[in-house]
Amino acid sequence: MENTLCIIKPDAVKNGFIEDINEKIKKSGIKITKSKRLTLDREIAEKFYAEHSERPFYGELVDFMTSGDCVIQVLEGDDVVSKYRELMGATNPAEADEGTLRKSFATSLGENAVHGSDSLQSAEREIAIMHDLF
Repeated sequence: MENTLCIIKPDAVKNGFIEDINEKIKKSGIKITKSKRLTLDREIAEKFYAEHSERPFYGELVDFMTSGDCVIQVLEGDDVVSKYRELMGATNPAEADEGTLRKSFATSLGENAVHGSDSLQSAEREIAIMHDLF
């Protein structure tokens, strides 16, 4: 069994999509083992997105992720990293396949509803950063 990190981002929380997103996750056969709704503090968000710190969108991303409540979750399942990434869909909702989370719930490239780890190594790092928040 693998674990991965899921974040339901502030835009999706604000728009009332938590239950709908979690229903799609569960229907896909992925188990939610931990879940907590909270507002990320700036220090955690900066550490979480540190790999993007030199990119022009970093400050905007941190501001967005600390702008309101989000839901951080640990997901579990066989091949869960790739299964959840497939369920999320393309980063740009306009390019995401029908039925994916981003096609269904995202409003823009910047407000794309959900985050998921992109590898097992990223999942381990991201879950470790969020561990104390649960």
